Amino acid sequence: MKQQPQKKHLSTVLHDLYRQALKHTKYRWVVIFGTLLYLVSPLDISPDVFPVLGWIDDGIVVSLLVSEIGQMMAEQLKRKKSTNTATDTATDTVPTITVDAVPLS
Repeated sequence: MKQQPQKKHLSTVLHDLYRQALKHTKYRWVVIFGTLLYLVSPLDISPDVFPVLGWIDDGIVVSLLVSEIGQMMAEQLKRKKSTNTATDTATDTVPTITVDAVPLS
């Protein structure tokens, strides 16, 4: 019996595409600039002339951008910390030399 592939919601597909585009270093700044352009542009999914509805899509886009950039920064800090820890453990095996200082008078 073949298993049917699960259908994804459009919002999930768009979120995954946005995340992949941000993680791709070649397109990261284009996506960030495009997101900021979308926020200031009068052409929206729901225009800002409708007080609450117009702000909702902008809020969703901003929260998506901030959360994805925050997650990328956290992953980068974690990677940096793990490489520093690996470097620290490698230098722990190096013998240290203690030198006594003698004043010259």
